[in-house]
Amino acid sequence: MKNISFKRLPKHIGIIPDGNRRWAQKQGFEKKNGYKYGIEPGVQLFDTCSKLGIDELTFYGFTKDNCKRPSEQTEEFRKACVESVMKLTEKNCEILVVGDTSSPLFPKELVPFTTRKIFGKGGTKANFLINYGWQWDIFKYKKNQVDNKKLTNNIASADISRIDLIIRWGSRRRLSGFLPIQSVYSDFYIVKELWPEFNMEQLYEALKWYDNQDVTLGG
Repeated sequence: MKNISFKRLPKHIGIIPDGNRRWAQKQGFEKKNGYKYGIEPGVQLFDTCSKLGIDELTFYGFTKDNCKRPSEQTEEFRKACVESVMKLTEKNCEILVVGDTSSPLFPKELVPFTTRKIFGKGGTKANFLINYGWQWDIFKYKKNQVDNKKLTNNIASADISRIDLIIRWGSRRRLSGFLPIQSVYSDFYIVKELWPEFNMEQLYEALKWYDNQDVTLGG
C-alpha cells in the first residue's frame, strides 16, 4: 500500500463502476463481455479501503432500468454481481444486498444476503445495489408496507448509512438514481478511466481530493 496519510477519510464511499461495455468495445469484444472484467477491480478496491479503515462501501451493481438491455447483457451483469458478492464472502466483512427480489432478474443466489451477513471477523460493510431502483426504494417499498399493514418510516435501503463520497468511473457526471436519500450531502468525484481500467492511484487521488473538501452538511 502506498505510504500516504490523510487528515480525514470518508466513513462511507459509494462506488459507481461505469464503463464496462465501453471498455469491451475498445478491446474489440462484444459489450456483454465487459462485465466480468469489473469483478477483480471491486475486490482490490474493497481490500484497500478495508486496510485504510473505511467503515462502509456501497457498490452499484445493476438497476431495474439496466434490465432493459439485451438479454445476453443482463445475463452477464447478473453473473458478475453474484461472483462479486461471493468473492467478498472470503473476506472479513459484512455484506448486504438491496434490490427488488420480486423480479425474476434478481439473482436467486443473492436472496440470503438481503439481510446483512457477517463473514470472517466482520469489518467493513459492503453493500450491493442489485436490481435497484430509486423509485422502488422510496415509494413502492412504502406502498407494500401499507398493503401489508406494517407501515414504517423506512425506505428499502434504510440499513445503508449516509454516504460521504461517491466515486464514479467512466467520466460521466450523473448519479443515475444512486441512493438519493443517502447521497443528499455526498461529495462527488469523477474518474475519467473506465471501470475495468481501475488502478489504486485513482482511488488515492479521489481520497486526496476529498481530504481537501470543506464539509459543512449545510451548516
